[in-house]
Amino acid sequence: MLTKLFLTSFIIILPIFFISAQSSYIGVKSCVMCHKSEKQGQQLKIWEESKHSKAFETLITEKADNIAKEKGFKTKASETEDCLKCHASGYNVEASLLGKNFKMEQGVQCETCHGPGSEYKSKKIMQDREQAIAKGLKLYEKPEELCITCHNVESPTNTDFNFEESWKKIVHTVPQ
Repeated sequence: MLTKLFLTSFIIILPIFFISAQSSYIGVKSCVMCHKSEKQGQQLKIWEESKHSKAFETLITEKADNIAKEKGFKTKASETEDCLKCHASGYNVEASLLGKNFKMEQGVQCETCHGPGSEYKSKKIMQDREQAIAKGLKLYEKPEELCITCHNVESPTNTDFNFEESWKKIVHTVPQ
Protein backbone atom coordinates (compact mmCIF):
# COMPACT_ATOMS: atom_id res chain seq x y z
CA MET A 1 0.00 0.00 0.00
CA LEU A 2 2.77 2.43 0.95
CA THR A 3 4.69 1.60 -2.22
CA LYS A 4 1.58 2.19 -4.32
CA LEU A 5 0.99 5.55 -2.59
CA PHE A 6 4.63 6.55 -3.19
CA LEU A 7 4.51 5.61 -6.87
CA THR A 8 1.20 7.42 -7.39
CA SER A 9 2.61 10.54 -5.70
CA PHE A 10 5.78 10.29 -7.76
CA ILE A 11 3.84 9.98 -11.02
CA ILE A 12 1.67 13.00 -10.14
CA ILE A 13 4.44 15.24 -8.78
CA LEU A 14 7.15 14.46 -11.34
CA PRO A 15 5.38 16.10 -14.32
CA ILE A 16 4.58 19.16 -12.19
CA PHE A 17 8.28 19.49 -11.35
CA PHE A 18 9.27 19.42 -15.01
CA ILE A 19 6.53 21.82 -16.09
CA SER A 20 7.51 24.39 -13.47
CA ALA A 21 11.19 24.03 -14.40
CA GLN A 22 10.48 25.05 -18.00
CA SER A 23 11.45 28.60 -18.90
CA SER A 24 8.70 30.94 -20.01
CA TYR A 25 8.66 34.07 -22.14
CA ILE A 26 8.41 37.29 -20.14
CA GLY A 27 8.17 39.87 -22.95
CA VAL A 28 9.99 43.02 -23.95
CA LYS A 29 8.33 45.08 -21.23
CA SER A 30 10.02 42.91 -18.59
CA CYS A 31 13.43 42.98 -20.28
CA VAL A 32 13.59 46.73 -20.84
CA MET A 33 13.29 47.55 -17.19
CA CYS A 34 17.05 47.03 -17.08
CA HIS A 35 18.03 47.38 -20.74
CA LYS A 36 16.91 50.86 -21.70
CA SER A 37 19.47 53.13 -20.07
CA GLU A 38 22.54 54.63 -21.66
CA LYS A 39 24.63 52.74 -19.12
CA GLN A 40 23.20 49.50 -20.56
CA GLY A 41 23.76 50.60 -24.16
CA GLN A 42 20.18 51.72 -24.88
CA GLN A 43 19.20 48.28 -26.11
CA LEU A 44 15.50 49.17 -26.04
CA LYS A 45 16.01 52.14 -28.34
CA ILE A 46 18.12 50.09 -30.75
CA TRP A 47 15.44 47.40 -30.92
CA GLU A 48 12.55 49.88 -31.25
CA GLU A 49 14.28 51.58 -34.18
CA SER A 50 15.02 48.28 -35.89
CA LYS A 51 12.96 46.33 -38.38
CA HIS A 52 12.91 43.51 -35.85
CA SER A 53 10.43 45.39 -33.66
CA LYS A 54 8.13 45.81 -36.68
CA ALA A 55 8.55 42.28 -38.06
CA PHE A 56 5.08 41.09 -37.08
CA GLU A 57 3.49 44.29 -38.41
CA THR A 58 4.78 43.45 -41.88
CA LEU A 59 2.69 40.27 -41.78
CA ILE A 60 -0.59 42.12 -41.33
CA THR A 61 -0.36 43.83 -44.71
CA GLU A 62 -2.02 43.04 -47.99
CA LYS A 63 1.42 42.59 -49.55
CA ALA A 64 2.31 39.88 -47.02
CA ASP A 65 -1.01 38.12 -47.52
CA ASN A 66 -0.41 38.14 -51.28
CA ILE A 67 3.05 36.63 -50.81
CA ALA A 68 1.59 33.91 -48.58
CA LYS A 69 -1.10 33.19 -51.17
CA GLU A 70 1.49 33.05 -53.99
CA LYS A 71 3.45 30.53 -51.90
CA GLY A 72 0.35 28.35 -51.73
CA PHE A 73 -0.73 29.06 -48.16
CA LYS A 74 -4.45 29.19 -47.39
CA THR A 75 -4.08 31.41 -44.31
CA LYS A 76 -3.18 35.06 -43.90
CA ALA A 77 0.55 35.71 -43.49
CA SER A 78 0.01 36.62 -39.81
CA GLU A 79 -1.47 33.14 -39.27
CA THR A 80 1.00 31.16 -41.36
CA GLU A 81 3.68 29.27 -39.44
CA ASP A 82 6.19 29.57 -42.28
CA CYS A 83 5.89 33.37 -41.99
CA LEU A 84 5.62 33.57 -38.21
CA LYS A 85 8.78 31.54 -37.63
CA CYS A 86 10.86 34.57 -38.68
CA HIS A 87 8.48 37.42 -37.80
CA ALA A 88 7.34 36.62 -34.26
CA SER A 89 8.20 34.84 -31.05
CA GLY A 90 5.77 32.70 -29.14
CA TYR A 91 3.45 31.77 -31.99
CA ASN A 92 4.10 28.07 -31.40
CA VAL A 93 4.56 28.13 -27.62
CA GLU A 94 2.07 26.68 -25.16
CA ALA A 95 0.03 29.56 -23.68
CA SER A 96 1.10 28.65 -20.14
CA LEU A 97 4.68 29.53 -21.12
CA LEU A 98 3.78 33.08 -22.19
CA GLY A 99 3.93 35.64 -19.38
CA LYS A 100 1.38 38.40 -18.91
CA ASN A 101 3.74 40.97 -20.49
CA PHE A 102 4.55 38.84 -23.52
CA LYS A 103 3.09 39.98 -26.83
CA MET A 104 3.75 38.02 -29.99
CA GLU A 105 2.88 41.16 -31.96
CA GLN A 106 6.16 42.72 -30.81
CA GLY A 107 7.87 40.74 -33.53
CA VAL A 108 11.48 39.67 -33.29
CA GLN A 109 12.18 40.61 -29.71
CA CYS A 110 14.72 40.01 -26.96
CA GLU A 111 13.69 36.43 -26.29
CA THR A 112 13.62 35.51 -29.98
CA CYS A 113 17.40 35.52 -29.89
CA HIS A 114 18.23 35.28 -26.19
CA GLY A 115 15.75 32.58 -25.18
CA PRO A 116 12.82 32.63 -22.74
CA GLY A 117 13.77 34.91 -19.85
CA SER A 118 11.84 33.73 -16.82
CA GLU A 119 14.79 31.91 -15.28
CA TYR A 120 17.53 34.50 -15.95
CA LYS A 121 15.61 37.80 -15.73
CA SER A 122 16.64 38.88 -12.25
CA LYS A 123 19.37 41.45 -11.86
CA LYS A 124 21.29 39.16 -9.50
CA ILE A 125 21.44 36.40 -12.12
CA MET A 126 22.13 38.76 -15.03
CA GLN A 127 25.13 40.23 -13.18
CA ASP A 128 26.75 36.79 -13.29
CA ARG A 129 27.21 35.90 -16.97
CA GLU A 130 27.86 32.20 -16.31
CA GLN A 131 24.82 31.89 -14.09
CA ALA A 132 22.62 33.72 -16.63
CA ILE A 133 23.77 31.35 -19.36
CA ALA A 134 23.16 28.37 -17.08
CA LYS A 135 19.60 29.70 -16.53
CA GLY A 136 18.95 29.87 -20.29
CA LEU A 137 20.36 33.17 -21.58
CA LYS A 138 21.62 32.59 -25.11
CA LEU A 139 24.65 34.55 -26.29
CA TYR A 140 26.44 33.96 -29.54
CA GLU A 141 30.10 33.90 -30.49
CA LYS A 142 28.96 33.89 -34.12
CA PRO A 143 25.62 35.75 -34.24
CA GLU A 144 25.54 35.40 -38.01
CA GLU A 145 24.67 31.72 -37.56
CA LEU A 146 21.47 32.75 -35.77
CA CYS A 147 20.64 35.59 -38.17
CA ILE A 148 20.83 33.43 -41.27
CA THR A 149 18.17 31.09 -39.92
CA CYS A 150 15.72 33.77 -41.13
CA HIS A 151 17.76 36.01 -43.40
CA ASN A 152 18.29 33.45 -46.16
CA VAL A 153 17.06 32.40 -49.60
CA GLU A 154 14.03 30.63 -48.10
CA SER A 155 12.57 34.06 -47.35
CA PRO A 156 10.42 35.27 -50.25
CA THR A 157 11.63 38.84 -49.67
CA ASN A 158 15.32 38.00 -49.22
CA THR A 159 17.58 40.66 -50.68
CA ASP A 160 21.16 39.49 -50.43
CA PHE A 161 21.57 39.66 -46.66
CA ASN A 162 24.83 41.34 -45.69
CA PHE A 163 25.54 40.35 -42.10
CA GLU A 164 28.23 42.97 -41.41
CA GLU A 165 26.02 45.87 -42.54
CA SER A 166 22.92 44.53 -40.84
CA TRP A 167 24.73 43.73 -37.59
CA LYS A 168 25.85 47.36 -37.26
CA LYS A 169 22.17 48.38 -37.16
CA ILE A 170 21.15 45.93 -34.42
CA VAL A 171 24.28 45.30 -32.31
CA HIS A 172 23.39 46.07 -28.69
CA THR A 173 26.30 45.35 -26.40
CA VAL A 174 26.66 46.87 -22.95
CA PRO A 175 29.35 49.58 -23.02
CA GLN A 176 32.51 48.84 -21.05
